[in-house]
Amino acid sequence: MPDRPVLDRKEVVSQFRLRLLEVIERSGLTRGGFAAQIGLDRSTLSQLLSLENERLPRAETIMAIAREGQVSSDWLLGLSQEVRLGAEMVQSTMEIEPGAGSPLDTRLQRWHAEAAGYKIRYVPATLPDLLKTEEVVRYEYAAWGEGHPDSQLEQVEARLLYSRRPETEMEVASPMHQLREFARGQGIYEGLGVAVRRRQMDRMVDLVDELYPTFRWFLYDGLQRYSVPMNVFGPKRATIYIGGMYFVFNSTEHIRVLARHFDELIRSAVVQPPEVGDFIRSLLPRGGGAKGRAADGRGSEEMKPS
Repeated sequence: MPDRPVLDRKEVVSQFRLRLLEVIERSGLTRGGFAAQIGLDRSTLSQLLSLENERLPRAETIMAIAREGQVSSDWLLGLSQEVRLGAEMVQSTMEIEPGAGSPLDTRLQRWHAEAAGYKIRYVPATLPDLLKTEEVVRYEYAAWGEGHPDSQLEQVEARLLYSRRPETEMEVASPMHQLREFARGQGIYEGLGVAVRRRQMDRMVDLVDELYPTFRWFLYDGLQRYSVPMNVFGPKRATIYIGGMYFVFNSTEHIRVLARHFDELIRSAVVQPPEVGDFIRSLLPRGGGAKGRAADGRGSEEMKPS
């Protein structure tokens, strides 16, 4: 079994103090009134809220606070990032979200918005969505039916606008062979014309240069590392995409494990973010630069081997 992340005691106590203050404020009671509600002396509550305090209260006190505030004890201790109220006080560490991958799915957009100001870590299933051209989006989503490519294009544009906000920070990790297969028109891109692929690669070069350093794309060797498609939305949640559904993790422990997995991918990256543009250029067709070429057709020009 993988090692469980070790939570620093001071960090847990500090998180408990902040969340206890939040519960008291939301209750609308004075500190003395809240202490009376949970059966504590005001002096004991003051001690729990003191910056000098380095100890957690007894389990009975934590449960009384959770019950009065209608939150989970996991949230109080910083073990979960999601507050459960009322009948949902028992914290679920994982949720299954069906219907993932539909162009009409707006959950990822909402999760991005909730993680504003935090670093987002992203392992895409194919190319990063926000870098895709309209031609590639329409190719990928043609089988979904009329109207679906247009909806997906709206999401692509929204994610690109999100990434252009100065307070955003995103790291992406992909295996190098995905880009090679795209450049050569292999796998799912076998039916995509050379000129369309070239325009997509031009766009990726432009955007990785424009968005760096708040958008950083790492390429790792797929023979050495593997990852399923996943997102880590700061400390808020982490998701794994398995095709048709997301596994959504809200517990701090699971979020940290997946963040650590992502960090291993980027530590082992063989192409660093400042080098990605040059790597993509190295895959472009022989015979000059990529800009200004408009010849369509499939297989009419070879991409450089790499």
